[in-house]
Amino acid sequence: MQIQGIHHIAIICSDYERSKRFYTEVLGFKIEREVYRSERKSYKLDLSLNGLYCIELFSFPNSPKRVSMPESCGLRHIAFQVENIEAAISELNAKNVIAEAVRVDEFTGKKFTFFADPDDLPIEFYER
Repeated sequence: MQIQGIHHIAIICSDYERSKRFYTEVLGFKIEREVYRSERKSYKLDLSLNGLYCIELFSFPNSPKRVSMPESCGLRHIAFQVENIEAAISELNAKNVIAEAVRVDEFTGKKFTFFADPDDLPIEFYER
């Protein structure tokens, strides 16, 4: 097996329009394709960042809730690299998104923080 990289991250949201705005207007992802699948009563939104396809945002009716704190069992979080953590946090704050206090990775010395998407899914910004 020769895995070449991560193809995409799939996220199921509870409020499609709210999550669509968050990932495009707050985080700056570009919409590549948006499809409504009537047989499933579901939207599928393909998003890219810097020309790379990376997130599939789904809506499904009556999706069950999931425990999602960063230390819960299962997928822990998604992380995005940023150039300057303080500038990234300032941008989030300007868009009414609150990040945790900045932490420092004890092994790399790099700064990072967590914040949540509209469904309280944990997202990390990690300084380059």
